[in-house]
Amino acid sequence: MPTMNEEEGIQECIERGKSALEMLGLTGEIIVSDSSEDRTPELAAELGAHVVTPDAAGYGYAYRYAFERARGEYIVIGDADTTYDFEELPKLFERLQRTDADMVMGSRLDGEIKSGAMPPLHQYVGNPLLTQFLNVFYEAGVSDAHSGFRVIERDALNHLNLHSDGMEFASEMIMQAAERDLDIEEVPIVYHEREGEATLDSFRDGWRHVRFMLQNAPGYLFTGPAIGLGIVGVVMMTLSLLNRPFAGVFFGQHTMIAGSLSVILGYQIGSLGLFSAVAAEPIRSPRDPVTEWVLSRFQLEHGTTLGLAVFAAGGLYTTYLVARWVQSGYTELPIVPMNLLAFTALVLGAQTVFHSFFLSLLGTSVGEA
Repeated sequence: MPTMNEEEGIQECIERGKSALEMLGLTGEIIVSDSSEDRTPELAAELGAHVVTPDAAGYGYAYRYAFERARGEYIVIGDADTTYDFEELPKLFERLQRTDADMVMGSRLDGEIKSGAMPPLHQYVGNPLLTQFLNVFYEAGVSDAHSGFRVIERDALNHLNLHSDGMEFASEMIMQAAERDLDIEEVPIVYHEREGEATLDSFRDGWRHVRFMLQNAPGYLFTGPAIGLGIVGVVMMTLSLLNRPFAGVFFGQHTMIAGSLSVILGYQIGSLGLFSAVAAEPIRSPRDPVTEWVLSRFQLEHGTTLGLAVFAAGGLYTTYLVARWVQSGYTELPIVPMNLLAFTALVLGAQTVFHSFFLSLLGTSVGEA
C-alpha cells in the first residue's frame, strides 16, 4: 500500500487486508510504502504492517520500492484510502488460480461505484477514454485500466521492466503486461468513497497517462499520422498534375503546394517514429513493414543511395526546367506543379541522406554493416 497522509483510512485497510488473508487461509505480509507527514506509519506499524520509507517521491516509485522488499509468491497492490475493499481479494485470487492468469484486476467500471466515490468526470469520461486509448495502443483488452486493486504473480512481475515514478505507473504495468503477452483477467469490484483528502489532480494526472502512452507507442504517435499525411499529399499532388477537373472541382497550383507540404511533413513525422523506435526503446515499437524492415536490414549505404537517387532525379529535372527558361530568354516560365514535384524530390532526397547518417550515429543494429 503506497501511503501519503492516510491516517484516516490506513487502519481499516490493514484490518481488511488481514481478514482477506484469513479467508484465503494464506500467510502474508502487508507492506506500507510511506511518504507521510502524519501518523500513518505509526498506525500501520502498530497493526503489524512492514513500513518502508522510499528514498524518492512518486506513486510509482513507492510501489517499485516496496516490490524490491516483498517476499511473497503473489503481490497484491491497492490504495490505503478505503476506496478498495481488500476483503474482496479472495475474488481476485480465485480468478487467478482458476484461469492460471498472470494478473487479475478489480474492475470498478464493470462493478459498482458508490455514490461520491468517483467524480462523474472520471467515471464517465476520463477513465473510459484512457482505458480505450490503452486498449487501442496496446491491445490490453481491459475494462478499467486504472484500477489500483490488482494481484500479480511474482514471476510475472519480474518480467515487467517498470520504470515509472508517478501516477502513470498504473498504465505502465498494463502496457508492459500486454506487450509481453501476459494473461490479464478482471473481476467486478465495489469502489467506495475515500477517507481523507484526495491528492489526485484530474487534468495533470490524466495528461501524464496520455503522454506516457503516446511516448511509448510511436507507431500511433508518429507513424500513423505520417502515413495519413503522405497519402493525402500524394493524392493532392496527383490531382494537380493531372490538370483536369475531378468531381466538378479543378485542383490547381495551390493544391500542389499543399500536397507537397503534406508529403514533406508526413515524411518528417515518419522519420521521428523511426528514430524513436531505434533510440528510445519504447514499450511498443512501430510495427509497420517499413519500420520493421529498416530495424532488421537497413544499412547506411541503402539510405544514402536511395536519397541520392531521389535527389538526383529532382535535380536533373530542375536543371532541365532552368535550361528551358534560359533558352527562352527568361520568358518561358516552367509549369508550377512540375517545379514543385522536382523541389519535393530534392527535399525528400536530401532528408533521406541525412536521416540515414543520423540513424547510423544512433549506435544500434541500424547503421554500419
